[in-house]
Amino acid sequence: MMKAVPVKIAEIYVPAKFKGTLDAAKVSALADEIVGAGGLKVPIQVRRDEAQKRYVLVAGLHRLEAMRSLGEATIAAYIVAARKF
Repeated sequence: MMKAVPVKIAEIYVPAKFKGTLDAAKVSALADEIVGAGGLKVPIQVRRDEAQKRYVLVAGLHRLEAMRSLGEATIAAYIVAARKF
């Protein structure tokens, strides 16, 4: 079983494929749920980009943006091996 680790939100790059798919209402609802439930329940997925010294988002755009909107500095994430797009 994979273990979630804290990742700095500032170190996460959001690829262009996610641009335009963000739903502000969903982000707001998730932020409310995160506050009410006492935290993020499902970690996002990122891959490590060693060349750029950053993480690249694989899944969880709305969760990432909800945590960012709450002013959080880190987010729970699974580090996965994913192909580059």
